[in-house]
Amino acid sequence: MPPALADARASKPPLAHLESVLLWLGRVLLLIAVPLFILILASGLAVAIIRIGGDLRLGIDPFLATAARPRLPLSEVAGRAVAVDALRQVLMAGLVVSLAVWAAGGAWRRRLGLTRPDEARAPMRRLWLLLALWPLIHIAWVTTSAAALNMNFGNGVRLSPFLSPRMLALWFAFVVVLAPIAEELLLRGETFARASAFMGPAGTIVATALLFCLAHVSLDPGAKSALARPLTLLPLALTLGWLRWRTGRLWPCILLHGWSNFCLVAYQIGPGLLR
Repeated sequence: MPPALADARASKPPLAHLESVLLWLGRVLLLIAVPLFILILASGLAVAIIRIGGDLRLGIDPFLATAARPRLPLSEVAGRAVAVDALRQVLMAGLVVSLAVWAAGGAWRRRLGLTRPDEARAPMRRLWLLLALWPLIHIAWVTTSAAALNMNFGNGVRLSPFLSPRMLALWFAFVVVLAPIAEELLLRGETFARASAFMGPAGTIVATALLFCLAHVSLDPGAKSALARPLTLLPLALTLGWLRWRTGRLWPCILLHGWSNFCLVAYQIGPGLLR
């Protein structure tokens, strides 16, 4: 073999390896960017819609300068915050489904884990045992990790007294129904499908769990620890990913997510409601 051809062939494997590494890194960056973009877009749209709609309802010019805007009642401020949270979840779910339809066409339900998997998976009866034990597991982890970080995640948490009964009902629906559906569609649905295309089961579970925790990092500058809430959510995030892989379906993830939120909320605000 001529030396020139030998050198050319010898140089191909390193280049091919570099291309595969760059392709993998590109997929990882896209895996992070897509859910982040959807979350930011849904949040921005929700804030704009609620602010403009609320201003028009009160007869305020939505484009009035901040200095000239009248001070809103505290009930209005609290209600708008809840409405933004709820609408963000609805918009996020719509964006995820739209993206799945664009990516998979008629197979979008399968992509999101909304249809029965082709191969047999774990029996669903184990899920009910997990649901029964989960409140003890989750609350024990949350309170222990919060105490280690000197954070208050314990009993006696109170809701804003300025929320109307209608806004309280919307807040409860946001926590127990809307957030679990939207977040699971985004992470254990679309993101899980993207990660599964180039990662194994363990990598996919860990990647979606880390993104779930990243989405819950506190951006409040007054917070004692921005990483407190993500740390408390890590076991839930890993369990949800495991459920998605083990069952091949999304609904068990939504069910456990909603049940977990309900139990934690009941633990935190229940004592205050009984007083």
